[in-house]
Amino acid sequence: MTSRSKSRGKEGSDRYFRPEDQEEFRLAQLLLLLEVAKNSNLAPSAERLGVLDFFAANPFLVIQPSDAEYRDLILAGFSVKPLTYAAPGHRFVTRRSRLQNDLALLIAYGLAIPTTSAGHRVYHISDAGQTAASKLSSIYAQGYRTSVEVVAKRVRKVPDSKLPEFCRQWLQADPAMLDLLNV
Repeated sequence: MTSRSKSRGKEGSDRYFRPEDQEEFRLAQLLLLLEVAKNSNLAPSAERLGVLDFFAANPFLVIQPSDAEYRDLILAGFSVKPLTYAAPGHRFVTRRSRLQNDLALLIAYGLAIPTTSAGHRVYHISDAGQTAASKLSSIYAQGYRTSVEVVAKRVRKVPDSKLPEFCRQWLQADPAMLDLLNV
């Protein structure tokens, strides 16, 4: 037996604990992301939210050691070493596949609001969501906010039509593999 954390799955089977597999963790991250988006005057679409969500959790796919923000992310607690064996492209697709459900839950709980802007559906944090996000004060929450701010500066400059191209570059993945995964 290894020293890794284990948790008991819903079906009762043992499995390794990965925070991103926990619904509450993903919802909290999205809530923090929407909080930072509001403070940055961003109204993200679901596609942009998916990109921000993944790359904020994995900022060193975007931020390089030569970038000014690199040190800020290290100080915020992010590691350049991935904590999973899965390739970034696979992790991106998995996380993206959960996004619609997670957004629907935030809306159902009254923590997020879908609206339209320039003919596109966008998402905002609600007042209740803002109150809940303000209570998330762990070191990780503070670091994640920092990461969202750093990544949002990069993603903000990219038009929606160019997001898939930038994702391919940032994921450093074989385009054929990403096409198979519908990225």
